[in-house]
Amino acid sequence: MPPRHASAPVGRTASGPPLLIGREPETEQLLGIVEGRPGLPRALLVLGASGIGKTRLLRLAEDAAAAARTRVLATRGWDAETGQPFATLHQLLAPVRGELDALPWQQRQALRAVTGTAAHARRADRTAVRLALPALVDRLAQAGPLLLAVDAVQDCDAASLDALFFMARRLSDPRVTLLIAARGTMPPAGAPDDLAVLRLGPLALHDAARLLDAQPGAPTGRTRLEVLREAAGNPLAIVELCRVTGRGHGPAGPGGEPWPTASVRSLFDARVAALPKVTRRALLYAASAHCPEELPAVMSALGTDDLRVWAPAEAAGLVALTCSRLEFADPLLRAVVRLAHPMALRQQAHRDLAAAGGHHPAHRSWHLAAATVGPDASVAARLEEAADPALREGSCFDAARAVEEAARLTPPVPHGADRARRLAKALALAGAAGDPAWVRDLYADFTRSNRDPELQCVAACATSAALSLLSFQREAFGLLLDAWRRTPPRSAVTALVMTAVATGVAHRSGLPQHHRQVPGMVRRAVRTARHAAGRHRTPKAPDKAPGAASGAAGVLAFLDGLVPAGHSAPGVFPAVGALAAPRTPTARPERSRGRAAVVRLIAAASAAYHADEHDLCAEQYRRLREPLRSCGAVGLLAWILPAHVDTLLGIRRWAEAGALIEEGLSHAAVHRLTRLETDLEALATTLRALRGASTPDPQRSGSASAALSLDENRATHALMLRAEGLAALARGDAESAFRSFRSLFADDGSPLDPYLSPRCVAELAAAARRTGRQREAARVLREVRIAQGPRPSTRMTLLMHHATALLDETADPERHFRLALVDPEADTWPLERARARLHYAIWLRRHRRPLEARGQLTAVLEVAARLGSSDLAASARGELRATGVADSPRAPAQALAELTPQQQQIVRLAAGGLSNREIGEQLFLSPRTVSTHLYKVYPKLGISRRHQLRDLLHER
Repeated sequence: MPPRHASAPVGRTASGPPLLIGREPETEQLLGIVEGRPGLPRALLVLGASGIGKTRLLRLAEDAAAAARTRVLATRGWDAETGQPFATLHQLLAPVRGELDALPWQQRQALRAVTGTAAHARRADRTAVRLALPALVDRLAQAGPLLLAVDAVQDCDAASLDALFFMARRLSDPRVTLLIAARGTMPPAGAPDDLAVLRLGPLALHDAARLLDAQPGAPTGRTRLEVLREAAGNPLAIVELCRVTGRGHGPAGPGGEPWPTASVRSLFDARVAALPKVTRRALLYAASAHCPEELPAVMSALGTDDLRVWAPAEAAGLVALTCSRLEFADPLLRAVVRLAHPMALRQQAHRDLAAAGGHHPAHRSWHLAAATVGPDASVAARLEEAADPALREGSCFDAARAVEEAARLTPPVPHGADRARRLAKALALAGAAGDPAWVRDLYADFTRSNRDPELQCVAACATSAALSLLSFQREAFGLLLDAWRRTPPRSAVTALVMTAVATGVAHRSGLPQHHRQVPGMVRRAVRTARHAAGRHRTPKAPDKAPGAASGAAGVLAFLDGLVPAGHSAPGVFPAVGALAAPRTPTARPERSRGRAAVVRLIAAASAAYHADEHDLCAEQYRRLREPLRSCGAVGLLAWILPAHVDTLLGIRRWAEAGALIEEGLSHAAVHRLTRLETDLEALATTLRALRGASTPDPQRSGSASAALSLDENRATHALMLRAEGLAALARGDAESAFRSFRSLFADDGSPLDPYLSPRCVAELAAAARRTGRQREAARVLREVRIAQGPRPSTRMTLLMHHATALLDETADPERHFRLALVDPEADTWPLERARARLHYAIWLRRHRRPLEARGQLTAVLEVAARLGSSDLAASARGELRATGVADSPRAPAQALAELTPQQQQIVRLAAGGLSNREIGEQLFLSPRTVSTHLYKVYPKLGISRRHQLRDLLHER
């Protein structure tokens, strides 16, 4: 038998069973089948491409069965034995050969022929074997549970497969489980029509990144992203490519692939070698192409338009042709095909592809670069030009890779300045693409090549922003400040961007020494910008700066987009917004184009965020999101996402906030953005707490925060403390809530974060009221009031009135409650207003004014139902009972809000007419589990029959 190939490593659930990374639902389903959970099939066919994880899933099922004292019979098909009858069945039944005597004579003889020599197997009666196999399985099951596992059935001999499928059709004993795995997307010929099928597709990108990071010596930077792209979600490809790149044999240049190991080549070598020479050559050209759409260019380079050249490869299952696309069946096959040809032929393929018509001009540049040995100034220039189309087509990564390769191909003499400029541009693009490790690699190369002070500032900006995303705020600010002092920026744009990045880093760090440096940088940037504006108004002023400054103009224009949103010191972004604003007052933002529009939107969104103009802020961020997504600017998205999500949480757009959190966490996993991951995990906890969930999400590992220094990431620390405080309030732990909210302020009342900390003053007051700490919280409130100055925002005014009503013993509580509620703008933050109403109602009830309290509480219940906040709804109902109102049937929205997310999903599917079995198949649950959930939720929803669910949801 061939060796079993290693696959993905596993994690573990909280209860202990191992789970494949990225395959948690599928693993749970297979473990449920092995455990015999009701409602799950007893026979399952697992389908998928090579290396997708089929074998590993079967091994996990076998191990789980063995641990549960289930007897396991396992085997796999082998293509070398496909012509030998019953070869697979021989291997499967070998361990039970001694137990055949318990069968009737005819069945015993049939199976002895199968388990004997090859000559006996050839003479075996196929019909007798088909009838004897189910009898043997039933006999074995009498002694206890039995698992039959057959892998790679596409390589099984026809006789064994026929017998196995015959048994699968007649499998009735609940103690017997049959698991079959096959390569491909369709069941093998002869498979029962009713056989349950589990199809494995590629891993999601964030799961692929998790798997990559779990490998020993996993690559970083550009190589890491290339491995993820090349592997295309195939677990075996990820593991094998990591092994190669971990040994230092990374991509071989533009269009090159890491060379796979011998064990992987053995999967394809024989199949490729069996192809005709003309087909092997065609595969080489296809493997050298850059995308499936290049098929017309490949045919042109081959010098033929006859698609029959691909027929042998299609018949072997190596490629698939559809219209003008050609796709390899396995991501590793591309590298294997290239490796099968010498370097000279590979270069010739790239030259022919570059000369062929019918493909993208940028791809032609890549082919020229791949065929080039050593520096070449003309090829480098063409490759740099390829970056612009890549950006327009939505790939910052491809643009950065093209410019980096252009720098590599640039001769050091006499083009050293061009090389440094290209490296600085690659730095900016890599930073926008969102890979800090790649930026750090490029910066080390750049510093060895650069002699231009202005480019040094540009590179420092990109690198500082990347370091900040990695959570290294001290290093980020130190790098930027060092460049500012050693080589002060001459350009107004450079000075402005450096100031903006420094401001963002200072806010993220929260360190006083960083904040002290920012005002001086702001003043200098504004002076530089005003001087430049005055100079450009002079008729004699040149349109462009000469020399190296003009060479850096493209880089500086792109770096305009690195101005971080939502992370400024007071007074900075108004200046940024004014300087970036259109010259004419009538210019409309939607008419503007390009990077300048992005800068204006970032400045406007940041100013709105800090001024508590959240509706405007959300709209600006929404307009920013699409252009940044369209060019793959994950690095810029990472800067704005936390502030955007926080804005949406405040204005009740929780579903949108949840979607952005999931999107951002995926980006954070792929690009290893530690700070972004921690911020979003804290915001996810905040969202759960606002909805009333008091327990942490089991899917949130919290590993990112463990690797982050909170001392130099105080803005992130503030997000975490707020999340902890809200979660504690949701579970009724006022003591823990007070500690968390109090930690948002120093002993003297100064805020940990100048924006987030004051916004939590009402929650601090509520926790203080419940724990008897009013005086301590009142001191903090006084400091907040002083820091906000004479003209606080509307939101802060309302929050301070709410806190004052709860804390200030000398003030009139009712007056401040009314001031916290009377402003119609308070509806912008409905949850904060509802909490103020709740506390006002409690005050009214305690002052023997129950009728007025009931009016406030009714409004609170309406808001809680609309927002889906079960915690707020429960508090309001409790207070209503205290005012003498008996429990009344709850509105459908209120009742549904109190269910768990899984229960809500089950209710909606049941209301749609699905049976318990159908619901279980969708959610990987047994019908009995679905039934139990429904039994529990009926009383909560105020119904007693299944048909009432549809009416309930219709009312909602």
